[in-house]
Amino acid sequence: SKLIVRRLLLLLPLFELFTIMATSASSKLSKAVKQQYMDLPQGDQVQAMYIWIDGTGEGLRCKTRTLDSEPKTIEDLPEWNFDGSSTYQSEGSNSDMYLIPQAMFRDPFRKDPNKLVLCEVLKYNHKPAETNLRQMCKKIMDMVLNQHPWFGMEQEYTLLGTDGHPFGWPSNGFPGPQGPYYCGVGADKAYGRDVVEAHYKACLYAGVKICGTNAEVMPAQWEFQIGPCEGIEMGDHLWIARFLLHRVCEDFGIVASFDPKPIPGNWNGAGCHTNFSTKEMREDGGLKCIEESIERLAKRHQYHIRAYDPKGGLDNARRLTGHHETSNINEFSAGVANRGASIRIPRSVGQEMKGYFEDRRPSANCDPYAVTEALVRTCLLNEEGEEPVKYK
Repeated sequence: SKLIVRRLLLLLPLFELFTIMATSASSKLSKAVKQQYMDLPQGDQVQAMYIWIDGTGEGLRCKTRTLDSEPKTIEDLPEWNFDGSSTYQSEGSNSDMYLIPQAMFRDPFRKDPNKLVLCEVLKYNHKPAETNLRQMCKKIMDMVLNQHPWFGMEQEYTLLGTDGHPFGWPSNGFPGPQGPYYCGVGADKAYGRDVVEAHYKACLYAGVKICGTNAEVMPAQWEFQIGPCEGIEMGDHLWIARFLLHRVCEDFGIVASFDPKPIPGNWNGAGCHTNFSTKEMREDGGLKCIEESIERLAKRHQYHIRAYDPKGGLDNARRLTGHHETSNINEFSAGVANRGASIRIPRSVGQEMKGYFEDRRPSANCDPYAVTEALVRTCLLNEEGEEPVKYK
């Protein structure tokens, strides 16, 4: 009996870890029971989940409708509407908002032939809602089609319990200091890999251009990479990848946070490093074009800082301190293989004299439409000054 007691005492810390982790009630519902219904045939009808960005500029909303047949193109999808007064997007007295389908993906939760539909939001007068940044981004991208702008965005995020506490962290304290967690392997180094693997497969099934993933520097923090994507496709694919992450986390009963500095103190923040190139940059001698773009970015630092998080730079001010692999928010810098600079030129690009550069300033909760649009405006349309140019 003494041996049993000793073994129970050894297991007590592990038991406490699992009992204190706050997960949602819905995650505890029987998935086996649910699957009985998910396996039922649905005839020729299709479920189309419409997805849009709400009035915060960060949150995603969704609702589903039935279609009589499988849509093959965007044109096959009807416009829809929703109550904008419940999504921070309109007054209750005039609350109808329009959903305009723009991109379609396979649904990894309901599976084929069901669809996920990314939508733009228009107000009652058919003008873009304030957080609909896609329409202007598309206009800017169309102006530079012949330059074939490619983007790759590295989305960092943090897994949290429903109480806001980082997933896997001790309830009354902190894990060991940063060092062993980046790309780490093992139960004491990688917190929440099940979520990461499920999300990766969901993206592949959906048709999202996910190109990689890894554990990040802070425990419970991860990253996935989207790209290369050309033009407006970058924003579309990143927003759907974020939706899929939220939805996967919902099944596990935990939360994915894109806060740029979820834990204050000596812990890394979360960014969305953005890799950018044009056809000319990718060709022989392209380094000259890269350097010219960096010179333009240096003259427009504050404009980009305002575009790189949804609060005009206030969120990024908590992250861009000059520490923890970041540049100072008030200073512009560039360098080869320098992760403490605003702009990093990969060492291979410096050697091959062509390729791309990485803008390390965008925050994890940035709007990819705003980030990619700002880069094109400054680097390709040669805009100057603190405000974007208004084109007819």
